[in-house]
Order: sequence, then C-alpha cells, then structure tokens
Amino acid sequence: QVQLVESGGGVVQAGGSLRLSCTASGWIFSTFAMGWFRQAPGKQREFVAVISKDNDKTWYQDSVEGRFTIAKDNAKNQVYLQMDGLKVEDTAVYYCAASAKYPHLVVGVNTSYGQGTQVTVFA
Repeated sequence: QVQLVESGGGVVQAGGSLRLSCTASGWIFSTFAMGWFRQAPGKQREFVAVISKDNDKTWYQDSVEGRFTIAKDNAKNQVYLQMDGLKVEDTAVYYCAASAKYPHLVVGVNTSYGQGTQVTVFA
C-alpha cells in the first residue's frame, strides 16, 4: 500500500521560501514518478510539478516555473519541493503524489496522494 507523508508547510511572507518534503513507503520508490499538487480554498486540486522515476525529466505548471524546484532522492525514498519567490496566490494545501507512469501523474490518473501540508503566504 502506497503511503505518502508530507512535511515542511508553514506561513511565510511573500518573496520568501519554503521547502516541502515527502517520505514514501509501501512500494519500490525508484520505480515511480513523483510530484506535487495543490488545492487552494474554493478551487480544484491542480498539478504543480513532476519528476520522473529516473530523475531525468521534470515539468512544472507555468505559474511556478522558475520559482519552484522538484527533486527526488531514491536512496531516502523522499521527494522535495523547493519553493522560492513565494506569492500570495501560492497559498494552498500541497499534496505529494505518486504514480507508476509520468504522464498519468501529470493529469492525476492512477495517482496516489498524501494527506497534504498547508502553505500560507501573506503580503
């Protein structure tokens, strides 16, 4: 059974940084693509970033490109999201995600999610 536990959320002023972490268990971590989604109040959950199982491909939502960086450590079963230059509109619950196939994760199909961690950015 796939288990994903996020940490690192918090409250930060606009322009600041946060680093989210996700620890995974229950399967062979290196065989899965990993990513992050987020859900703001009153909005649907949306894709943020993905990294391939071999760490050779990444892709970001346009609004976070250049500000967020996703990385994965297969030896530690962890995936990270470094968030710099945070904006008020980045405020959301952030979810770690895992899928056996990179394209599936991007659209949220056949994807497992963690419980989420709150990120709040104030002006």
